[in-house]
Amino acid sequence: MKKTVLTLLLVLIAGMGVQAQLLYKISGNGLKAPSYVIGTYHLAPVSFTDSIPGLKAALNAAEQVYGEIDMEEMMKPDNLMKMQQAMMLPEGTTLNMLLTVDEMTRFNAFLKQLLGTDMTNPMVEMQMGKLTPQALNTQLTVLMYMMKKPGFDAQNPFDGYFQKVAKEQGKPVGGLETFDLQMEVLFGSMTLERQKELLMCLVDNNDVMIAMMEKVIEGFFTQDLSKVQAAMDEKQHNSCDSTPEEDARLIYKRNADWMTKMPAIMAEKPTFFAVGAAHLTGEKGLIHLLKTAGYTVEGVNN
Repeated sequence: MKKTVLTLLLVLIAGMGVQAQLLYKISGNGLKAPSYVIGTYHLAPVSFTDSIPGLKAALNAAEQVYGEIDMEEMMKPDNLMKMQQAMMLPEGTTLNMLLTVDEMTRFNAFLKQLLGTDMTNPMVEMQMGKLTPQALNTQLTVLMYMMKKPGFDAQNPFDGYFQKVAKEQGKPVGGLETFDLQMEVLFGSMTLERQKELLMCLVDNNDVMIAMMEKVIEGFFTQDLSKVQAAMDEKQHNSCDSTPEEDARLIYKRNADWMTKMPAIMAEKPTFFAVGAAHLTGEKGLIHLLKTAGYTVEGVNN
């Protein structure tokens, strides 16, 4: 199963090779001082930062922090409204209208197992009935994770920690892409039919998804990204596998875009970059792209 449900890439993401670290130092190619890049996992507890060798020293050495987006931008009222709108079905459309009777029966059985209730509950229907399948996929995947790893604090996400520390230290914070672009990539880039197909993949392959999640969790928290990549590279050889176009849109095109910005950012000031771990690895990943551009990229082990 290769990324059986595409949304899992947003929260449970990847690595390659025999790399056994999450944090990398970027030097050479004319840089006056090193910069750093770390692979993040949105649902990891902030306390996990204590287990990453060299992290505190790298953060202290950097003069600015960049994430995929500036998290403060995401929390602005206008952008929160945009996010809510991006996650909602078109006016006059409901999930009941998208799913067949059989699909709704399977979906309700899945919800019952996960939540102890389903869409026949008016409160559940009110909360979920107008969400896009992609938004439901995201929320249900998070809930499945929380059942395996209780304690996720939505107010203090792992990938927001680095920006929070920077602001406490009076350092600038920036984003490699805009909030609007990220919302388009995450919630506006697939047809409703494809979103529904992936939602039903989650519903009908719950046991496969849980097995994959357990492998991903083990890989990330042991800082062995090769294990994460191996889990994600398993395939079902059906429509539940993400397409090359979907992978490119979610990961590789964004990597290429970020590489047009990172050299100038690093040349200006030593920078600490925090991005989803899936963006680091593979021939189209940031580590390889940075090396190809002439930088030295080394795992930080102490």
